[in-house]
Amino acid sequence: QVQLVESGGGLVQTGGSLRLSCAASERTFSNYIMGWFRQAPGKEREFVAAITSSGRRTYYADSVKGQFTISRDNAKGTVYLQMNSLKPEDTAVYYCAAQQSQYTTTVFTTTHGYAYWGQGTQVTVSS
Repeated sequence: QVQLVESGGGLVQTGGSLRLSCAASERTFSNYIMGWFRQAPGKEREFVAAITSSGRRTYYADSVKGQFTISRDNAKGTVYLQMNSLKPEDTAVYYCAAQQSQYTTTVFTTTHGYAYWGQGTQVTVSS
């Protein structure tokens, strides 16, 4: 059972930045595809970004391309989401997710692709 713990959320003004972290308990972290999703009040959970197990490829929702950056440190068992130029519409609970995969070039962009989820961290962007 993989445990994921997010941190780094908070309250920030429009235009500000935050860096989210997600630490995994799994020793074989490098075998896992990692993703970030978010869920705003009254909305479904949506894909934000994903990174292959090797870290060589990244994928983003159109709404955050050029604004957010996903990265990972396999030695530390941690995935990050750097969020810049934040806007009020980025306000949501952000979740990291993990899925074990033997394929180093694969990611998943839907919630169904991930077996393990963190508890979420709140990001609030004030106008």
